[in-house]
Amino acid sequence: MKNSTKNILIAPLNWGLGHATRCIPIIKALEENGYNPIIASDGNALALLIQEFPHLKCLELPSYDVKYAKKGRYFKWKMLQNSPKLFQAILKEKKIVRKWIREYQLEGIISDNRLGAYNKGIPSVFITHQLNVLSGSTSWISSKLHQMLIRKYTECWVPDFENEPNLSGKLGHLKRPLFNVRYLGALSRFEKKEIPIQYDLMVLLSGPEPQRGILEMLLREEITKFEGRVVFIQGKVESKQISEKIDQIHYYNFMTSEQLEQTFNESELLLCRSGYTTIMDLAKLEKKAFFIPTPGQYEQEYLARKLQEQGLVPYANQDDFKIDNLHEVELYQGLKINNTSLNCEALFCLFDGKTTL
Repeated sequence: MKNSTKNILIAPLNWGLGHATRCIPIIKALEENGYNPIIASDGNALALLIQEFPHLKCLELPSYDVKYAKKGRYFKWKMLQNSPKLFQAILKEKKIVRKWIREYQLEGIISDNRLGAYNKGIPSVFITHQLNVLSGSTSWISSKLHQMLIRKYTECWVPDFENEPNLSGKLGHLKRPLFNVRYLGALSRFEKKEIPIQYDLMVLLSGPEPQRGILEMLLREEITKFEGRVVFIQGKVESKQISEKIDQIHYYNFMTSEQLEQTFNESELLLCRSGYTTIMDLAKLEKKAFFIPTPGQYEQEYLARKLQEQGLVPYANQDDFKIDNLHEVELYQGLKINNTSLNCEALFCLFDGKTTL
Protein backbone atom coordinates (compact mmCIF):
# COMPACT_ATOMS: atom_id res chain seq x y z
CA MET A 1 0.00 0.00 0.00
CA LYS A 2 1.23 3.49 -0.85
CA ASN A 3 1.70 6.06 1.90
CA SER A 4 -0.28 8.57 -0.12
CA THR A 5 -3.04 10.97 0.75
CA LYS A 6 -3.64 12.16 -2.79
CA ASN A 7 -7.20 13.25 -3.50
CA ILE A 8 -8.61 11.66 -6.66
CA LEU A 9 -11.99 12.79 -8.02
CA ILE A 10 -14.07 9.92 -9.43
CA ALA A 11 -17.11 11.08 -11.39
CA PRO A 12 -19.52 8.58 -13.00
CA LEU A 13 -22.32 9.62 -15.34
CA ASN A 14 -25.86 9.39 -13.98
CA TRP A 15 -27.41 7.47 -16.88
CA GLY A 16 -28.90 4.37 -15.37
CA LEU A 17 -26.78 2.94 -12.56
CA GLY A 18 -24.16 1.06 -14.59
CA HIS A 19 -21.57 3.84 -14.71
CA ALA A 20 -21.76 4.27 -10.94
CA THR A 21 -21.70 0.56 -10.07
CA ARG A 22 -18.70 -0.26 -12.25
CA CYS A 23 -16.79 2.53 -10.49
CA ILE A 24 -17.28 0.78 -7.13
CA PRO A 25 -14.30 -1.62 -7.56
CA ILE A 26 -12.12 1.31 -8.69
CA ILE A 27 -13.11 3.39 -5.65
CA LYS A 28 -12.29 0.44 -3.37
CA ALA A 29 -8.97 -0.09 -5.13
CA LEU A 30 -8.05 3.58 -4.71
CA GLU A 31 -8.71 3.32 -0.96
CA GLU A 32 -6.79 0.05 -0.66
CA ASN A 33 -3.79 1.70 -2.36
CA GLY A 34 -3.71 4.69 -0.06
CA TYR A 35 -5.48 7.29 -2.18
CA ASN A 36 -8.43 9.38 -1.03
CA PRO A 37 -11.35 9.08 -3.50
CA ILE A 38 -13.78 11.99 -3.70
CA ILE A 39 -17.03 11.00 -5.42
CA ALA A 40 -18.95 13.36 -7.72
CA SER A 41 -22.15 12.68 -9.65
CA ASP A 42 -25.87 13.49 -9.49
CA GLY A 43 -29.29 11.88 -9.11
CA ASN A 44 -29.61 8.13 -8.54
CA ALA A 45 -25.94 7.46 -9.31
CA LEU A 46 -24.85 9.82 -6.53
CA ALA A 47 -27.49 8.44 -4.14
CA LEU A 48 -26.25 4.88 -4.73
CA LEU A 49 -22.60 5.78 -4.15
CA ILE A 50 -23.45 7.72 -0.97
CA GLN A 51 -25.10 4.51 0.31
CA GLU A 52 -22.06 2.44 -0.69
CA PHE A 53 -19.41 4.84 0.66
CA PRO A 54 -20.96 6.89 3.50
CA HIS A 55 -17.47 7.65 4.87
CA LEU A 56 -16.26 9.38 1.68
CA LYS A 57 -16.79 12.97 0.57
CA CYS A 58 -19.52 13.07 -2.08
CA LEU A 59 -20.13 16.13 -4.28
CA GLU A 60 -22.92 17.00 -6.68
CA LEU A 61 -22.36 17.79 -10.34
CA PRO A 62 -24.89 19.29 -12.79
CA SER A 63 -27.41 16.80 -14.17
CA TYR A 64 -27.18 15.99 -17.87
CA ASP A 65 -30.94 15.37 -17.54
CA VAL A 66 -31.03 13.04 -20.55
CA LYS A 67 -34.45 11.50 -21.16
CA TYR A 68 -35.32 8.60 -23.44
CA ALA A 69 -38.13 8.72 -25.96
CA LYS A 70 -41.20 6.62 -25.21
CA LYS A 71 -40.81 4.95 -28.61
CA GLY A 72 -37.45 3.58 -29.73
CA ARG A 73 -37.64 5.03 -33.23
CA TYR A 74 -37.56 8.54 -31.77
CA PHE A 75 -34.43 7.87 -29.66
CA LYS A 76 -32.00 9.76 -31.92
CA TRP A 77 -34.35 12.73 -32.31
CA LYS A 78 -34.82 12.89 -28.53
CA MET A 79 -31.04 12.89 -28.04
CA LEU A 80 -30.71 15.79 -30.50
CA GLN A 81 -33.35 17.69 -28.55
CA ASN A 82 -31.35 17.06 -25.37
CA SER A 83 -28.11 18.36 -26.92
CA PRO A 84 -28.29 22.08 -25.96
CA LYS A 85 -28.89 21.43 -22.24
CA LEU A 86 -26.33 18.60 -22.36
CA PHE A 87 -23.59 20.91 -23.65
CA GLN A 88 -24.60 23.55 -21.12
CA ALA A 89 -24.27 21.02 -18.29
CA ILE A 90 -20.85 19.90 -19.57
CA LEU A 91 -19.54 23.48 -19.63
CA LYS A 92 -20.87 24.10 -16.13
CA GLU A 93 -19.33 20.80 -14.98
CA LYS A 94 -15.93 21.80 -16.37
CA LYS A 95 -15.99 25.09 -14.39
CA ILE A 96 -17.02 23.32 -11.18
CA VAL A 97 -14.23 20.74 -11.55
CA ARG A 98 -11.70 23.55 -12.07
CA LYS A 99 -12.86 25.14 -8.80
CA TRP A 100 -12.73 21.78 -6.98
CA ILE A 101 -9.13 21.19 -8.09
CA ARG A 102 -8.11 24.21 -6.01
CA GLU A 103 -10.61 23.71 -3.18
CA TYR A 104 -9.89 20.00 -2.58
CA GLN A 105 -6.31 19.90 -3.91
CA LEU A 106 -7.17 17.25 -6.45
CA GLU A 107 -4.24 15.37 -8.00
CA GLY A 108 -6.18 13.24 -10.44
CA ILE A 109 -9.60 12.77 -12.08
CA ILE A 110 -11.35 9.57 -13.14
CA SER A 111 -14.43 10.29 -15.25
CA ASP A 112 -16.82 7.55 -16.30
CA ASN A 113 -18.42 9.17 -19.35
CA ARG A 114 -18.72 12.67 -17.81
CA LEU A 115 -17.38 14.84 -20.62
CA GLY A 116 -16.63 17.92 -18.50
CA ALA A 117 -14.79 16.11 -15.71
CA TYR A 118 -11.18 16.68 -16.80
CA ASN A 119 -8.44 19.27 -16.58
CA LYS A 120 -5.21 19.62 -18.54
CA GLY A 121 -3.35 20.58 -15.37
CA ILE A 122 -3.69 17.15 -13.67
CA PRO A 123 -3.86 13.52 -14.89
CA SER A 124 -7.38 12.87 -16.16
CA VAL A 125 -8.80 9.46 -17.07
CA PHE A 126 -11.88 8.69 -19.15
CA ILE A 127 -13.62 5.34 -18.58
CA THR A 128 -15.75 4.00 -21.42
CA HIS A 129 -16.53 0.78 -23.26
CA GLN A 130 -17.63 2.83 -26.28
CA LEU A 131 -14.65 3.93 -28.34
CA ASN A 132 -17.17 3.64 -31.16
CA VAL A 133 -20.61 5.15 -30.46
CA LEU A 134 -23.37 3.49 -32.44
CA SER A 135 -26.13 5.78 -33.70
CA GLY A 136 -27.44 4.03 -36.80
CA SER A 137 -26.57 5.75 -40.09
CA THR A 138 -24.64 8.46 -38.21
CA SER A 139 -22.38 6.06 -36.25
CA TRP A 140 -19.23 7.27 -38.02
CA ILE A 141 -19.94 10.88 -36.98
CA SER A 142 -20.86 10.08 -33.38
CA SER A 143 -17.80 7.81 -33.06
CA LYS A 144 -15.38 10.45 -34.43
CA LEU A 145 -16.85 13.16 -32.17
CA HIS A 146 -16.58 10.89 -29.12
CA GLN A 147 -12.97 9.99 -29.96
CA MET A 148 -12.12 13.69 -30.28
CA LEU A 149 -13.49 14.27 -26.77
CA ILE A 150 -11.58 11.27 -25.35
CA ARG A 151 -8.31 12.76 -26.71
CA LYS A 152 -8.64 15.58 -24.15
CA TYR A 153 -7.90 13.04 -21.39
CA THR A 154 -4.51 11.68 -20.35
CA GLU A 155 -5.67 8.06 -20.68
CA CYS A 156 -8.76 6.10 -21.67
CA TRP A 157 -9.59 3.03 -19.57
CA VAL A 158 -11.76 0.41 -21.28
CA PRO A 159 -13.46 -2.14 -18.99
CA ASP A 160 -12.97 -5.11 -21.31
CA PHE A 161 -10.28 -7.42 -22.67
CA GLU A 162 -7.98 -6.18 -25.42
CA ASN A 163 -8.06 -9.42 -27.41
CA GLU A 164 -10.66 -12.05 -28.24
CA PRO A 165 -12.75 -13.26 -26.55
CA ASN A 166 -14.07 -9.94 -25.30
CA LEU A 167 -17.44 -8.53 -24.26
CA SER A 168 -17.80 -5.20 -26.07
CA GLY A 169 -16.87 -6.19 -29.62
CA LYS A 170 -16.49 -3.26 -32.02
CA LEU A 171 -17.72 -0.83 -29.35
CA GLY A 172 -14.55 -1.04 -27.28
CA HIS A 173 -11.89 -1.72 -29.90
CA LEU A 174 -10.16 0.47 -32.49
CA LYS A 175 -7.55 -0.63 -35.01
CA ARG A 176 -5.40 2.48 -34.53
CA PRO A 177 -6.52 4.61 -31.58
CA LEU A 178 -5.14 8.17 -31.52
CA PHE A 179 -5.05 8.29 -27.71
CA ASN A 180 -3.67 6.21 -24.84
CA VAL A 181 -5.93 3.18 -24.25
CA ARG A 182 -5.62 0.77 -21.33
CA TYR A 183 -7.82 -2.36 -21.04
CA LEU A 184 -8.91 -3.19 -17.49
CA GLY A 185 -10.61 -6.54 -18.02
CA ALA A 186 -14.23 -6.93 -16.93
CA LEU A 187 -15.20 -4.69 -13.99
CA SER A 188 -17.75 -6.02 -11.52
CA ARG A 189 -18.50 -5.18 -7.91
CA PHE A 190 -19.65 -8.78 -7.33
CA GLU A 191 -17.98 -12.10 -6.49
CA LYS A 192 -19.22 -15.56 -7.43
CA LYS A 193 -20.44 -17.66 -4.48
CA GLU A 194 -21.40 -21.32 -4.35
CA ILE A 195 -24.68 -21.05 -2.45
CA PRO A 196 -28.09 -22.76 -2.79
CA ILE A 197 -30.51 -21.41 -5.40
CA GLN A 198 -33.46 -19.57 -3.83
CA TYR A 199 -35.08 -18.03 -6.93
CA ASP A 200 -35.89 -19.51 -10.32
CA LEU A 201 -35.90 -16.05 -11.89
CA MET A 202 -34.43 -12.67 -10.98
CA VAL A 203 -35.88 -9.62 -12.78
CA LEU A 204 -33.53 -6.65 -12.68
CA LEU A 205 -34.67 -3.28 -14.05
CA SER A 206 -32.37 -0.35 -14.73
CA GLY A 207 -31.91 2.73 -16.88
CA PRO A 208 -33.51 6.17 -17.23
CA GLU A 209 -37.21 6.90 -17.45
CA PRO A 210 -39.58 6.52 -19.12
CA GLN A 211 -38.24 3.21 -20.48
CA ARG A 212 -37.53 1.71 -17.05
CA GLY A 213 -41.14 2.27 -16.01
CA ILE A 214 -42.55 1.04 -19.33
CA LEU A 215 -40.66 -2.25 -18.99
CA GLU A 216 -41.75 -2.60 -15.36
CA MET A 217 -45.43 -2.35 -16.36
CA LEU A 218 -44.94 -4.93 -19.12
CA LEU A 219 -43.07 -7.40 -16.90
CA ARG A 220 -45.40 -7.06 -13.90
CA GLU A 221 -48.13 -8.51 -16.12
CA GLU A 222 -46.02 -11.15 -17.88
CA ILE A 223 -44.31 -12.38 -14.73
CA THR A 224 -47.59 -13.58 -13.20
CA LYS A 225 -47.56 -16.32 -15.86
CA PHE A 226 -44.15 -17.62 -14.74
CA GLU A 227 -44.13 -20.89 -12.82
CA GLY A 228 -41.48 -20.59 -10.14
CA ARG A 229 -40.02 -18.33 -7.46
CA VAL A 230 -39.29 -14.78 -8.62
CA VAL A 231 -37.42 -11.83 -7.15
CA PHE A 232 -38.30 -8.57 -8.93
CA ILE A 233 -35.96 -5.58 -8.41
CA GLN A 234 -37.46 -2.38 -9.78
CA GLY A 235 -34.22 -0.40 -9.95
CA LYS A 236 -35.51 2.71 -8.16
CA VAL A 237 -32.96 4.14 -5.71
CA GLU A 238 -34.96 5.63 -2.86
CA SER A 239 -34.23 6.64 0.73
CA LYS A 240 -35.91 3.55 2.17
CA GLN A 241 -35.96 -0.01 0.92
CA ILE A 242 -39.47 -1.36 0.35
CA SER A 243 -40.26 -5.04 -0.19
CA GLU A 244 -43.55 -6.73 -0.93
CA LYS A 245 -44.45 -10.35 -1.61
CA ILE A 246 -47.37 -11.20 -3.89
CA ASP A 247 -47.88 -14.94 -4.39
CA GLN A 248 -44.53 -16.35 -5.63
CA ILE A 249 -43.07 -12.92 -6.53
CA HIS A 250 -40.93 -10.92 -4.09
CA TYR A 251 -40.70 -7.23 -5.11
CA TYR A 252 -37.98 -4.76 -4.02
CA ASN A 253 -37.66 -1.12 -5.04
CA PHE A 254 -33.85 -1.46 -4.86
CA MET A 255 -31.08 -3.49 -3.22
CA THR A 256 -27.66 -2.58 -1.83
CA SER A 257 -24.57 -4.05 -3.52
CA GLU A 258 -24.28 -6.69 -0.80
CA GLN A 259 -27.92 -7.74 -1.21
CA LEU A 260 -27.64 -7.76 -5.01
CA GLU A 261 -24.52 -9.93 -4.91
CA GLN A 262 -26.34 -12.44 -2.70
CA THR A 263 -29.47 -12.41 -4.86
CA PHE A 264 -27.54 -12.73 -8.12
CA ASN A 265 -25.74 -15.78 -6.75
CA GLU A 266 -28.89 -17.46 -5.47
CA SER A 267 -30.87 -16.92 -8.71
CA GLU A 268 -31.00 -19.48 -11.51
CA LEU A 269 -31.83 -17.09 -14.36
CA LEU A 270 -31.72 -13.31 -14.97
CA LEU A 271 -34.17 -11.22 -17.01
CA CYS A 272 -32.73 -7.74 -17.61
CA ARG A 273 -31.53 -5.05 -20.00
CA SER A 274 -28.42 -5.69 -22.09
CA GLY A 275 -26.52 -2.84 -20.46
CA TYR A 276 -22.76 -3.32 -20.55
CA THR A 277 -22.24 -3.24 -16.78
CA THR A 278 -24.93 -5.90 -16.33
CA ILE A 279 -23.17 -8.02 -18.97
CA MET A 280 -19.89 -7.76 -17.03
CA ASP A 281 -21.67 -8.74 -13.79
CA LEU A 282 -23.32 -11.76 -15.44
CA ALA A 283 -20.00 -12.88 -16.93
CA LYS A 284 -18.22 -12.59 -13.57
CA LEU A 285 -20.97 -14.59 -11.83
CA GLU A 286 -21.32 -17.10 -14.71
CA LYS A 287 -25.08 -16.64 -14.95
CA LYS A 288 -27.54 -17.40 -17.72
CA ALA A 289 -29.81 -14.56 -18.79
CA PHE A 290 -32.43 -13.26 -21.19
CA PHE A 291 -32.07 -9.70 -22.49
CA ILE A 292 -34.59 -7.01 -23.39
CA PRO A 293 -32.53 -4.11 -24.83
CA THR A 294 -33.76 -0.56 -24.30
CA PRO A 295 -35.73 0.41 -27.45
CA GLY A 296 -33.73 2.67 -29.75
CA GLN A 297 -30.49 2.40 -27.74
CA TYR A 298 -28.14 1.18 -30.44
CA GLU A 299 -25.44 0.07 -27.99
CA GLN A 300 -27.74 -2.31 -26.07
CA GLU A 301 -29.31 -3.60 -29.28
CA TYR A 302 -25.85 -4.31 -30.74
CA LEU A 303 -24.65 -6.12 -27.59
CA ALA A 304 -27.84 -8.22 -27.42
CA ARG A 305 -27.49 -9.25 -31.10
CA LYS A 306 -23.76 -9.95 -30.70
CA LEU A 307 -24.22 -12.23 -27.68
CA GLN A 308 -27.17 -14.06 -29.27
CA GLU A 309 -25.20 -14.65 -32.49
CA GLN A 310 -22.33 -16.05 -30.39
CA GLY A 311 -24.76 -18.52 -28.79
CA LEU A 312 -24.38 -17.00 -25.32
CA VAL A 313 -27.59 -15.11 -24.42
CA PRO A 314 -30.97 -14.82 -26.24
CA TYR A 315 -32.96 -11.60 -26.44
CA ALA A 316 -36.28 -10.14 -27.56
CA ASN A 317 -37.42 -6.65 -28.45
CA GLN A 318 -39.45 -5.01 -25.69
CA ASP A 319 -42.72 -4.95 -27.64
CA ASP A 320 -42.35 -8.63 -28.59
CA PHE A 321 -41.39 -10.17 -25.24
CA LYS A 322 -43.55 -12.92 -23.78
CA ILE A 323 -42.75 -14.98 -20.70
CA ASP A 324 -42.51 -18.14 -22.82
CA ASN A 325 -39.38 -16.64 -24.46
CA LEU A 326 -37.46 -17.62 -21.34
CA HIS A 327 -37.49 -21.27 -22.48
CA GLU A 328 -34.97 -20.24 -25.19
CA VAL A 329 -32.27 -19.78 -22.53
CA GLU A 330 -31.74 -23.56 -22.35
CA LEU A 331 -30.29 -23.43 -25.89
CA TYR A 332 -27.58 -20.90 -24.99
CA GLN A 333 -24.26 -21.25 -23.14
CA GLY A 334 -24.55 -18.24 -20.84
CA LEU A 335 -21.79 -15.77 -20.01
CA LYS A 336 -18.46 -16.65 -18.43
CA ILE A 337 -15.05 -14.98 -18.14
CA ASN A 338 -11.74 -15.82 -16.53
CA ASN A 339 -11.38 -14.09 -13.18
CA THR A 340 -9.44 -10.84 -13.50
CA SER A 341 -8.18 -8.32 -11.00
CA LEU A 342 -7.21 -4.68 -11.48
CA ASN A 343 -3.50 -4.04 -11.94
CA CYS A 344 -3.61 -1.13 -9.52
CA GLU A 345 0.10 -0.39 -9.60
CA ALA A 346 0.01 0.08 -13.38
CA LEU A 347 -3.25 2.06 -13.27
CA PHE A 348 -2.62 4.46 -10.44
CA CYS A 349 1.03 5.25 -11.18
CA LEU A 350 -0.44 7.85 -13.53
CA PHE A 351 -1.34 9.92 -10.47
CA ASP A 352 2.26 9.71 -9.24
CA GLY A 353 3.64 11.25 -12.42
CA LYS A 354 4.58 7.90 -13.98
CA THR A 355 3.20 5.79 -16.78
CA THR A 356 3.63 2.17 -17.88
CA LEU A 357 1.95 2.48 -21.26
